[in-house]
Amino acid sequence: MGRYSAPLAPQLADFAGVATGQRVLDVGCGTGALVSELVGRLGPAGVIAVDPSEPFVAAVVERFPEVAAHRAPAEDLPFPDAAFDAALAQLVVHFMADPVTGIREMGRVTRPGGVVAACVWDFGGDADPLSLFWAAARALDPEVEGEAHLAGAREGQLAALFEEAGLREVEDGVLSITVEHPTFEDWWEPFTLGVGPGGSYVAGLAPEDVERLREECRRRLPNEPFALTGRAWAARGRT
Repeated sequence: MGRYSAPLAPQLADFAGVATGQRVLDVGCGTGALVSELVGRLGPAGVIAVDPSEPFVAAVVERFPEVAAHRAPAEDLPFPDAAFDAALAQLVVHFMADPVTGIREMGRVTRPGGVVAACVWDFGGDADPLSLFWAAARALDPEVEGEAHLAGAREGQLAALFEEAGLREVEDGVLSITVEHPTFEDWWEPFTLGVGPGGSYVAGLAPEDVERLREECRRRLPNEPFALTGRAWAARGRT
């Protein structure tokens, strides 16, 4: 997902109003797509990162050794109240065990009047970068669920979660990215790594079914090189 989250990061930072001098928390930092953008704006001392995955935390530490990175879930952040000017979560609310609790925790660690912001792919509208992959999978197996059921995946759901978490002045928005792929293999190879729902799905298939899915995806994609556009729902609120 890094190839899509990297161009999304500047848009989320803009949407959240990240500005020089702030101290910002990246919740669910992954391998550091948003961390990179925040460091460029705030310097490493202004960025704190958390993720429940030890390998992801290790990746951020390796890439940004001056950034304080911690292993922690969104639902139990290891910080005192009002510790940050803003808390951001990029493509993370989808996967929180309890999204309302996670967003509420983001609000708890943000100073009064500070901003909590997040974005999630429009899985519900099949406007995300992975929609073609899941459409191909469903064509071969109609029982495939995909990711449309995830939290915030449909229009208005993310803002509703923010309101339920007790944030005020909640606003929603739409972010959009376009990513170019020079070859089909450039697009397909990440699905073979076992990462994320798509990668996990491929890892669970028999070799012949992987090949069938691969060819169905190839059939649906334009001739190379090609570009894919993804849309994300965004929401922000104040503590």
